[in-house]
Order: sequence, then structure tokens, then C-alpha cells
Amino acid sequence: MIDTNDFSDEIGDNHIATSAQNPLRNDAFALSDDEKIEKIKKDVENILQTLGMDLTDDSIKGTPNRVAKMFVKELFGGLNPNKKPKASTFENNYKYGEMLVEKNITLYSTCEHHLLPIIGRAHVGYISSGRVIGLSKMNRIVEHYAKRPQVQERLTMQIVQELQQALGTEDVACVIDAKHLCVNSRGIKDIESSTVTSEFGGQFKNPQTRREFLDYIQLDTQF
Repeated sequence: MIDTNDFSDEIGDNHIATSAQNPLRNDAFALSDDEKIEKIKKDVENILQTLGMDLTDDSIKGTPNRVAKMFVKELFGGLNPNKKPKASTFENNYKYGEMLVEKNITLYSTCEHHLLPIIGRAHVGYISSGRVIGLSKMNRIVEHYAKRPQVQERLTMQIVQELQQALGTEDVACVIDAKHLCVNSRGIKDIESSTVTSEFGGQFKNPQTRREFLDYIQLDTQF
């Protein structure tokens, strides 16, 4: 039998994922958002009180409620399947057959090991097999999967898999370049490093197609 405490210690600062899906219990949505906020509020109050904070002070007395609402409604709102954006697609009537790339999508997520921010950019591309997707939907898909306790590798894969399903093609790619504050602000405290992950499907596994995609995301776009 595996000692889970030993396994947690072994993971440590390595930031590895144990599953390609976010680890959710079967009863993850048994409580309403309001019920979750109320429970988390009490937990945050306990943390602050344990740290010795005076919760009667005007500056901090509203913090437990603010944090609880932020967790449920914002930072981790992407866990709720009801908040998943509708990935509307359309017939490629203009017969555009080249690569489409949406680059520099702003990404805010949260490391599931220390609950500290992940901040960076996602670059997403696909080649139509008959369907196209609205540009803003690509941003919304990135945002939805980012709003979870995450590991960057998993996030990259989830974005690609969602677009593959929506577009009906394997020809989807994603590269994410992000800073992890669990690395930058604690532990090793390396403020310069960033993490790059990629997922290439279908034609993007071809070195020439992959090179074209990588060249696109390196273009210096200025307006």
C-alpha cells in the first residue's frame, strides 16, 4: 500500500501531474456555489485566526468572504461543467485551407500544488477539416480550463483536446509559456525562469507543419 503522505513529500516542488484530468470527487457538485462559498469562508477564517490575524480589523474582516467568492466564482470557476463555454463552430464556406493561429492569449491559472498563480501566454493553432471556430471561443476555452487548480502540462492537453472535439479534427496545436509563482516567489525563488509546454496533434506532429506553427507564434506583432 502506498503511503500518501510519503508520495506527497516525494512530489514536493516537482509540480508533476498524477492524472490527465483534474482530480475531482464524484460529489464535487453536490453543493451549490453559495454553499461552497459559506464553507470556504469559514475555512479561510480559521486559517487567518490560526496565523494570529485579528479578524475584527476593518482591513481584513471581509477577507474570508472575498477569498471564498474568488475561489468559487473566479479562480476555480472552470471546474464547474455548467460554466464551460459553448464552442460554436461553422462551415468553412470560404475554403480556407491553411493554418489559423491565435497567439498571445493571456493566461491566468493556479498551481494545484501550492495554490499560487500561473501567469503566461497560450498560443493555439488548427487546420480546418471543414469546420472553423470563432476566434474569441479559442480564448474562452483557454480561460475555462485555466480556471482550475492546474498543472501546466494538463492544461495544454485539455485545450487541444477540447478544440479537437469541437472542430472534429486532430490537427490542433497549443504552446504555453508561463511563469509559476510557486517557483518564482517561494522555494528556489527563481524570478527569471518560465515553463514552456506543448501539445501537437495530427498534422502538427509533422516537423515542417510544427515549424510553421512555431514561426507564426514568434512573429513580432505590433499595432
